[in-house]
Amino acid sequence: MDVRKVLKSLNFYTIRKGLVYLKRYGLQEFRVRLSERMEETEVDYEQWCAQNAPTPAQLEAQRKRKWTDPAQISVVVPLYNTPERYLREMIESVTRQTYPHWELCLADGSPDPAATSAVVSDYLSDERIKYKILEKNLGISGNTNAAVVMASGAYIAFFDHDDLLAQDALYEVAAEAQRSGADIIYTDEDKIKGDTGERYQPNLKPDFNLDLLRANNYICHLLVVRRALVDQAGGFDDSFDGAQDHEFLFRCVERAQKIAHIPKVLYHWRVHAASTADNPLSKKYAYDAGKRAVLAHIRRCGEDAEVTDTKFPGFYRVKYILPGEPLVSILIPNKDQVQTLRDCLDSIRQKSSYHNYEILIIENNSTEPETFAYYKEIDGKDGIRVLYWREGFNYSALNNFGFAHAKGDYIVCLNNDITVITPDWLERLLGQCMRRDVGIAGARLYFPDNTIQHAGVIVGLGGVAGALFVGMPRERSGYLRKAILQQDMSAVTAACMMVDRRAWEAAGGFDEGLAVAFNDVDFCLKVRAQDYLIVYEPNVEMYHYESKSRGYEDTPEKQARFKGEIEYMKKRWKKFLEAGDPYYNPNFSLMTCDYSLKKK
Repeated sequence: MDVRKVLKSLNFYTIRKGLVYLKRYGLQEFRVRLSERMEETEVDYEQWCAQNAPTPAQLEAQRKRKWTDPAQISVVVPLYNTPERYLREMIESVTRQTYPHWELCLADGSPDPAATSAVVSDYLSDERIKYKILEKNLGISGNTNAAVVMASGAYIAFFDHDDLLAQDALYEVAAEAQRSGADIIYTDEDKIKGDTGERYQPNLKPDFNLDLLRANNYICHLLVVRRALVDQAGGFDDSFDGAQDHEFLFRCVERAQKIAHIPKVLYHWRVHAASTADNPLSKKYAYDAGKRAVLAHIRRCGEDAEVTDTKFPGFYRVKYILPGEPLVSILIPNKDQVQTLRDCLDSIRQKSSYHNYEILIIENNSTEPETFAYYKEIDGKDGIRVLYWREGFNYSALNNFGFAHAKGDYIVCLNNDITVITPDWLERLLGQCMRRDVGIAGARLYFPDNTIQHAGVIVGLGGVAGALFVGMPRERSGYLRKAILQQDMSAVTAACMMVDRRAWEAAGGFDEGLAVAFNDVDFCLKVRAQDYLIVYEPNVEMYHYESKSRGYEDTPEKQARFKGEIEYMKKRWKKFLEAGDPYYNPNFSLMTCDYSLKKK
């Protein structure tokens, strides 16, 4: 830990924020947040920025590029009492763009616009800059809508009045527009201190992630939308002020044919005394508006839900309302380990608030007499059936065998060393899987010492695939709260996951060529290939009594098998691995599981 970096990161605003946070959430949560803040300083982000910035030669090449049918980008900015320094820097960040086909539309809702007008007049010699003094302040939504009315470009870029664009921001947007024809384009972003200009807290985003957007407006800046789609969706709605951009984005997403993400930090969100960028406790009304925006969007999508706050302002939890009570089949492969199995079953029966389920124990070559005595005790009672798989251990085959005997429309794959923490775990997993576009939902799992064992899987992590946040304390929320947020993933672990029967059948079940490792990842990727979403549901919590050292390949036979399964995955999913997991930003390292920046 570099204490000097921690001290350097402190200023009046962060200290004030810390005191407010301490008062609101108490000492224990304050300590958790402080430890996360200190870990963030471990990465030298400014050095990373310098290494990843375009060179002067690259910027000059962008300026000289001859565009064929270039897209006109209208940058719209609602002004309101913008400090002179920030106003000038904002305008000049646009005029310095390496892409020339832009216009800047400034709608001024300041009560006394004389000072703002005097500054803007210094730039009006550039015909691409349009400025209009509004008759009255229409609020953030109305002022933004007024700026959109001024725009004539094919794309609208939404820009706050005191923030900054990277020099190549519009160039990258225009290049993506030509390449993909996307209706919505968004970029990565970071924060910049108003007093020092220091950049920090990068928001390196995944490709489009519907469930993460429902949990938090992770897209935010820079957002660029095709003008035709803006008109179709309608403007900003002032009844959602404070979350107007989140609500507007939902209406655009619902209509968009293609959404593109540029994994480059092209937008700098300024933090200063008057801003809310670094003070999440300052706008409770905004978070209430955000919850209403999420719920309105979900209902437009033909679903219903309860949307509640997490303990972090601006981050939401969605619990979908079940349209029925379908039968759930829980598949549990087992060999001996009677007490482990008993603990698992007892936790299901004693803690589960959903009761329409059956449990299928898939017996696989047990040898201990007490195992069969326990089977005799439970078989045929409380919805439990014991099935007998006579061949050798093959996790994929065991689950396929169980599925063939399952009666439910929704299947839970569950390890025998899992115990339930969350009483409504089945309702929450069902709420996800009963959505028409979701095929699988997975849980958040803990080791017995209350550290994370699984919080979603990234394909490519560690070579083939790996779980996120392994070993992180349970109370921690991780990078940008990712450990506690519902989101779409490429895979989740089959130690506890629910599968829609239709998705299982469409994917053809588990691949029995993968007996031990990666079979769940392969299965998830096959389900994704059928256009189903896979949702990480962190509000379903379980203990997984797997040892942290379990899984080491410590015999020649195991090593040979494991190597074969690695090669199997690398061959089958070669293109996917080369392209990179769309739910993981390519600027993150594949050697760590905590969203660490990739080193050059």
